[in-house]
Amino acid sequence: MNSQDQPDATNESRRLFKAFIATLAFVLLIWVLKLIEYFGGLEFAQFGIYPRRLDGLLGILLAPFIHGSFAHVFANSTSLIVIGSLLIYGYPRSARVVLPVVYLAGGFGVWLFAREAYHIGASGVAFGILFFVLTVGVLRRERRDIALSLIVFLLYGGMLSGIIPGEQDISFESHLSGALIGLVLGFLLRQRDPAPPRKQYSWELEEEEAENSDDQLP
Repeated sequence: MNSQDQPDATNESRRLFKAFIATLAFVLLIWVLKLIEYFGGLEFAQFGIYPRRLDGLLGILLAPFIHGSFAHVFANSTSLIVIGSLLIYGYPRSARVVLPVVYLAGGFGVWLFAREAYHIGASGVAFGILFFVLTVGVLRRERRDIALSLIVFLLYGGMLSGIIPGEQDISFESHLSGALIGLVLGFLLRQRDPAPPRKQYSWELEEEEAENSDDQLP
């Protein structure tokens, strides 16, 4: 094994942990607001996105933090933590663009085209991240990109059906809007993050040294 493998593994673990903490902070804020709503006897759904109404524009900023039930919060929390952590870890440069654009443009798409009702929840953000990671994995075909896309597909591939109309009280429009934004960003930003350097193992280094020594023979 290359002597640099251990430091590299430590750096990778540190990067993944930082990505997890950043995502966890966002999710914890969602839980705090849900607990305030529940114990305060409040109703925050009215602050969600209401399509084509001026007062519904505020929901673009607020809707991802508002959820209808604790089951709704839990479902979005798990996917956001996993997919969000992988996004920030695997594509730190792209994440600076993907997260705000999916958040704002995805919500604006809901405001423009969705059914007239209050749309709440962070699932649109999760769909945007999911489709970005999947798209980049398909387009770049680097080992790490493929691995990340396979992880999110195996864990959350069942989410893909959420972009088509289903249950009346589920905002498939949020899912579809986020997915389309993530797909487009995947195409546009696929080269924004450099591919990780290929690891060299000890046996490969030994072969290179042997070849170099052969080349230097008189």
